[in-house]
Amino acid sequence: MPCHWRGPIRGGQPQALLGFRLCNTGAAGEHKVAGDESPFTQPVVPLAYDLPLEDWSQSALSICVVGASGDLAKKKIFPALFALYYDNHLPKHFTIFGYARTKLDDAKFREMIAGNLSCRLSDAGDCGAKMEEFLSRCHYQAGQYDSLEDYGALDKRMCAAEKRFKRGDRVFYLSIPPNIFTTVAASASSAASSKSGWTRMIVEKPFGRDLESSRQLATELYKHLTEEQIYRIDHYLGKELIENLTVLRFANLVFEPLWSRQYIRNVQVIFSENFGTEGRGGYFDQYGIVRDVIQNHLLQILALFAMEQPASMGAEDIRDEKVKVLRSMQTVRLEDMVLGQYRGRRVKGMSQPGYLEDPTVPPNSLTPTFAACAVFLNNARWDGVPFLLKAGKALEGRMAEIRVQFRHVPGSLYRDKLGFSAGMSSESATNELVIRIQPNESIYLKINNKVPGLGLRVENTRLDLTYGSRYQTHLPDAYERLILDCVNGDRRLFIRNDELEVAWEKFTPVLQEIEERRVQPEQYPYGSRGPVGAHYLAAKYGVRWGDHNSDDL
Repeated sequence: MPCHWRGPIRGGQPQALLGFRLCNTGAAGEHKVAGDESPFTQPVVPLAYDLPLEDWSQSALSICVVGASGDLAKKKIFPALFALYYDNHLPKHFTIFGYARTKLDDAKFREMIAGNLSCRLSDAGDCGAKMEEFLSRCHYQAGQYDSLEDYGALDKRMCAAEKRFKRGDRVFYLSIPPNIFTTVAASASSAASSKSGWTRMIVEKPFGRDLESSRQLATELYKHLTEEQIYRIDHYLGKELIENLTVLRFANLVFEPLWSRQYIRNVQVIFSENFGTEGRGGYFDQYGIVRDVIQNHLLQILALFAMEQPASMGAEDIRDEKVKVLRSMQTVRLEDMVLGQYRGRRVKGMSQPGYLEDPTVPPNSLTPTFAACAVFLNNARWDGVPFLLKAGKALEGRMAEIRVQFRHVPGSLYRDKLGFSAGMSSESATNELVIRIQPNESIYLKINNKVPGLGLRVENTRLDLTYGSRYQTHLPDAYERLILDCVNGDRRLFIRNDELEVAWEKFTPVLQEIEERRVQPEQYPYGSRGPVGAHYLAAKYGVRWGDHNSDDL
């Protein structure tokens, strides 16, 4: 099976976890006809996104995590940085700084983050040594988020780490509440920007609550940073199966002719969590599931799925196509949306508290913990195809996936062979492409196939590519990929401001209507499949939720 690497290479060897390796998964020894040679057997031409790592021999890199004592930093960002270091993806001369208001020295800081670090291989003999080496490069600066003096002290420590080199580049990861984004951006850019290299800032969602607040945030950030310096992160775009979307579609001729309203009946983008807010509802209650998940994660996935082929794999070409898709989308209507809120229940003597029982949530809150909506794209490829987006907390399982349901075979010869009398419906016999983002990453195509044996009986079965069994390697965490992309200046998986504006334009009217009319969310039990209204919404457009099929749970 020929595989060709698309990604960073050091010392003549491909870096094994991050980057692109395009693989032809055809059978070994297959016969090839002249003129039918696979493009993967040809010499590899560097793609636009194969950004060569900069020459770091005369450069230093400083990565500062602002909000270093918070949960996101401790559980995701520092482990991702260690994983990059462990796999030799970070440049040789790097230093990590934590910045927060908590009073810590370097030793206490290292102790705080060490508990969440781990090596990919349990039997890795060099794990302990690597961890000590990594921690020795981690330093802490206590300070107020609005203090130029404190950022000045941070700048002095960064300069000390960079003084032996011609250039010092800096990444600031803002792992902080959204209400202080602009304060930190102003102070850090003023007092701690690099004087000899570039400065970049990674900004976590939410990027506002609506179109107006998003524009205000952008205006304030632009006072201190250029668009090229701002890396708006949506960690879902860093997941392996999301990055594979463009490869699946544009590197496989078999899919492109089918990727339209002519063959696709509907597309479902589904996100579910099997836990609630559980004491952390104060933040969530300010935003709700639509702002927290649908308007960003799911809409970004939709844009990548539905976009036209970009002129290149360069960041601007990809993001141009995503913006075109979002602009073609109809503004979301309340009649095409269902809202829900989970209530508590007892299971086997154990209590599962409802959303309103969370002590951090107002007792009369109408904030939805579940939402489903149907959206439509007004363009030639997708006109009339419903895209159903669904997200919820406290559901029966944890899952994120894309489901592409194809149209039925017209005048099927095998309709009477599909065993409808045995409980199989025409819906069960549909062709469906499923891209499972998490957990158990996989891609599978549901087809109708003859059951072996005498006679003719047809059943729906899978052509299955499960990553865990097919690829004997650990999939990198989304934060690893995105942090490395920022270091390398690769912006493909980060959100541009015009993308953000269009996304808010499509959702702000319905969000305002929900709040003005004080729409009551439909109650659903903790651990269930969600509110009944979601099924009625799907049925309105002749759709059945694919994640409720018993063979897919």
